[in-house]
Amino acid sequence: MADQTTPSSTDVHPTGTPRHPVDERLPALRTATSGLQHVAAMYAGVVAPPLIVGAAVGLSPADLTFLTGACLFTAGLATFLQTLGVWRIGARLPFVNGVTFAGVAPMIAIVDSTQDKRDALPVIFGAVIVAGALGFLAAPFFSKAVRFFPPVVTGTVITLIGISLMPVAFGWAQGPDPTAGDFGSTTNLGLAGATLVIVLLLRRFTRGFVKQIAVLLGLVAGTLVAVPLGAADFAPVADAAVVGFPTPFHFGAPQFQLAAIVSLCVVMVVSMTESTADMLALGEIVDRPADERTIAAGLRADALGSALSPLFNGFMCSAFAQNIGLVAMTRVRSRYVVAAGGGFLVLMGLCPMAASLIAVVPRPVLGGAGVVLFGSVAASGIRTLVGAGLDRDNNVLIVAVSLAVGIVPITAPEFYHAFPETARIILDSGISTGCLAAVVLNLVFNHIGQGQDADDVTHPMEPGERIAGPGEDTAPGAVPGQSAATAR
Repeated sequence: MADQTTPSSTDVHPTGTPRHPVDERLPALRTATSGLQHVAAMYAGVVAPPLIVGAAVGLSPADLTFLTGACLFTAGLATFLQTLGVWRIGARLPFVNGVTFAGVAPMIAIVDSTQDKRDALPVIFGAVIVAGALGFLAAPFFSKAVRFFPPVVTGTVITLIGISLMPVAFGWAQGPDPTAGDFGSTTNLGLAGATLVIVLLLRRFTRGFVKQIAVLLGLVAGTLVAVPLGAADFAPVADAAVVGFPTPFHFGAPQFQLAAIVSLCVVMVVSMTESTADMLALGEIVDRPADERTIAAGLRADALGSALSPLFNGFMCSAFAQNIGLVAMTRVRSRYVVAAGGGFLVLMGLCPMAASLIAVVPRPVLGGAGVVLFGSVAASGIRTLVGAGLDRDNNVLIVAVSLAVGIVPITAPEFYHAFPETARIILDSGISTGCLAAVVLNLVFNHIGQGQDADDVTHPMEPGERIAGPGEDTAPGAVPGQSAATAR
């Protein structure tokens, strides 16, 4: 899309001065189409976490559709909080919120450690509520303490998020049921490979809007390829209602277990760090630098959205970095455009038939797209590490040890088998252990004693940095990783 045009009468403040582009109210059609573009850019990232966790729990197609719709609904509510704001809640920037990828691996660890899988989701919801409430209270303090989360920490954690999710994509590529005769068959792997190739071709040879939704188009194309092979099941769509509401506590009342709460509190810290970096970047892109008050308000919206999300059966919410790139590319800076995108997410969450469409996508097709989706998260973390000062031995040690600690549950799943079950919920989450290791090592090497240059222990992204526009080179560390969704 083109740059902003001359403000219309609706873009003028009552005092007679033009509104800031962030506060512009664009024509309805342009607002709607631009909002849909934001939804398309984030959709795959929003639906991936409930698909992963729902599959781990063993939900039926109907319950999986319900969980997916609930996450779309709560993502829309969280986006409203960020863009429109209320009191001191919300950054009031074109800031998209959705289910964070950072929580997926810890939630799977909780599922694996729960004897009765029917209790897994209530335990997760209880932990998210507590983590969100604590995050809300900690927001103003965290906005001051963010210097303890420099690129060497955030880059390591984001990389671990992507690495931790890759086994999920490989599992999807083989098929939905490990006990089935066609699990890992050439047909399933061929579908995954075809989907991956389609996504890569779309990213390579298309431009603009089509390029932005390459993953979504790849899922559609892969599903169409699967139809003549008998690998696509449209029953979930036929059985889904047109209108529905995410019934509160559909999967049971929240349960509060200490180990699960600690694990997701670590995820909340990771999400708040990512959101801070995203707000700093977005503030520069839209020419409204994010100050300490804006960051605190944005973090409150993240935390409150997360705390309220389990009420409607949703998960922890955080910023979606890919939408920041979309703002940079299109130069459409109005927060009301993103709010419109939040409205579409809410409507999709209220339409089970729309949410059920993702349940139609065969698991191998999701696996092929997941390679790109989850790999992009890891690549985003590596990109952040490029600006982390890895020419310094201290930082190299921090990254090396933290990555090693974080990939233990992936490379040696039984490594902590002798530990108590409650401890394993935390230890079996490479993201949680890797994050804790990175924070502690950064304190030891960069804050206690001699330390190092101040430039290396400040914000994860300085206000002077920004995301490069189309055709520009990205400054080291300028693009924070996501959750999502890429994915998170």
